[in-house]
Amino acid sequence: MSLDEKRRPAPNVRGLPGFYDDLSASLGHAWAMLSRGAADRRAAFHTPVVATVDETGGPSQRVMVLRAADPDLRRLRLHTDLRSDKLRHLARNPRMALNFYDAGAKLQLRVSGSGRVHAGDAVWQAAWAGAKPQSRLCYEQMEAPGSKIAAPLPELPVDKWYALADAGAANFAVLVVSVDAVEWLYLAIEGHRRARWTWNDGAWEGTWLAP
Repeated sequence: MSLDEKRRPAPNVRGLPGFYDDLSASLGHAWAMLSRGAADRRAAFHTPVVATVDETGGPSQRVMVLRAADPDLRRLRLHTDLRSDKLRHLARNPRMALNFYDAGAKLQLRVSGSGRVHAGDAVWQAAWAGAKPQSRLCYEQMEAPGSKIAAPLPELPVDKWYALADAGAANFAVLVVSVDAVEWLYLAIEGHRRARWTWNDGAWEGTWLAP
């Protein structure tokens, strides 16, 4: 073996996923990751960064929990407090964006769409009925999120976790995002892959992007 051959790097044999060079499969992969994120609280996609447009026209971000993902309807569902600033933002401008990142899967998703708030309707009732007792307890907080207080609020009564109390129902809201754009970035040493899809005339239109 020559010296040049010894110095030559070994060929890659690790294999690449089927979606790597397949635009349609990449979109399917994106939605599969979203669905997994909604179903598995240990998944990285379970807690995206969610941005709305504030009163000044600037971005307002926070981490939220993804509760459901429906690729057929292009919808994501999250839960929030009816008194929170983000709902006032959406009343002025329904546009919003979500950023997901999974270091293990080497994947980033940037999702955008329009948010709609549900309170007191069938969507709200189904979400409240399916909420765990410890999640319901969070909405019993006396003060609106983000309001100024003189001192930390009293501890929540954790002994009520398993009592299906409805005291927080009046503060509970469901946020449904109708997705109209998805940008996907997959990281690989062989070369990153990036793509964007937009919803037009009842169908996804996709294109590759330079990473």
